[in-house]
Amino acid sequence: MRIIEVSAITDAVEKLCIEANIFLNDDIKDALVKAVSKEESDTGRSIIESLIRNADIASNEKLAICQDTGMAILFVEVGQDVHITGGSLENALNEGVRRGYKKGFLRNSVVGDPINRKNTGDNTPAVIHYKLVEGDTLKIDVAPKGFGSENMSALKMLKPSDGVEGVKKFVVDTVSQAGANPCPPIVVGVGIGGSMEKAALLAKSALMRPMGSNHSDPFYEALEKELLESINKLGIGPAGLGGRVTALGVNIETYPTHIAGLPVAVNISCHVTRHKSIEL
Repeated sequence: MRIIEVSAITDAVEKLCIEANIFLNDDIKDALVKAVSKEESDTGRSIIESLIRNADIASNEKLAICQDTGMAILFVEVGQDVHITGGSLENALNEGVRRGYKKGFLRNSVVGDPINRKNTGDNTPAVIHYKLVEGDTLKIDVAPKGFGSENMSALKMLKPSDGVEGVKKFVVDTVSQAGANPCPPIVVGVGIGGSMEKAALLAKSALMRPMGSNHSDPFYEALEKELLESINKLGIGPAGLGGRVTALGVNIETYPTHIAGLPVAVNISCHVTRHKSIEL
């Protein structure tokens, strides 16, 4: 049994919230650099180059990459041999978000009720997804998600007879309808299988995968590449002003499903696709 104090968890989340909003992940930056040479539009290349400069300025000046510092999404893997002491795990996670957004001068974007719309003032509560795993470690992924891209995400309960062609059409149609709204070039997370809520979670977690990584199943690896090619043929381009690079990548995650169902979710993320992780 390994003991972890809640204070260590709060400190870790505070740091992750700040770093995720200020420092662009290396894999995303590398993808943007590569995208410059792929983009055939002069305007598109100029936009991507501006995005890279913006990331450099944010890093050097310790400022947020984007004014929408997102709703904090946390993926927490709890080892079954871990004992949390000193308080509540969920309270510790939210306290870390609260401190991180205050210390990092990050915008508070969370309202306490979806209808009454009063801002909570500290960007909490976070959306937290827990997973119990083997071992004695605690892994935390913090993924601030702006809603310019989140609002363009979609879910559809396809019929099994729709098959892979139905999946492809839904994914490409979702990106096409999103247009310039999610601040392309985008990253597309796709969840296939499970139930309605599982597909949505798969799509969101797919965004955590490093850019350039391939699905372990050759079939889905090929599908990722095909979807990326189809999306980039839409001509939406950087900032929606036309061009070849609409998406930097497509990541698919799957799960077994019911004989009568084919749930598919698409979670679109803007070019920054912020996420930072730590293992305690």
